[in-house]
Amino acid sequence: MGGTKNRYLAKRWLLTAEEDLAAAKTLYDNDMFAVACFHAQQAAEKSIKAVWYFEDEDPWGHSVKKLVDEFPRKNELPELSELNDDAALLDKYYIPTRYPNGLPDLTPGQVYTQSDAAVGLDAACRFIDLCKRWMETM
Repeated sequence: MGGTKNRYLAKRWLLTAEEDLAAAKTLYDNDMFAVACFHAQQAAEKSIKAVWYFEDEDPWGHSVKKLVDEFPRKNELPELSELNDDAALLDKYYIPTRYPNGLPDLTPGQVYTQSDAAVGLDAACRFIDLCKRWMETM
């Protein structure tokens, strides 16, 4: 289990994940669905990185799916594998939700819908809930 320094770092990452989720909800409520999708991805990425730090590990990269697949103690956290589909979905929100050249001929705001953002928010909530529970029980 993580040392004091990494546990402090982990809590900071989780707090930032919760802030990204709050931002995503605000954006969703204001019909800014593409940016809400991106912040949902960020919330999940930062929450799983928090768990990595909590376990004295060094996460690398931005793929939520890869961070899930390569989590060193996943045998002790079997619920994490239940989030594989959520992780893959959220990875699709990382680049094309932010850049006008990430999609052919249209901007992210023209493509990402309320439904996309709602699914992303739900997925991010599941990540934060699981990661928070893991950190509280260890």
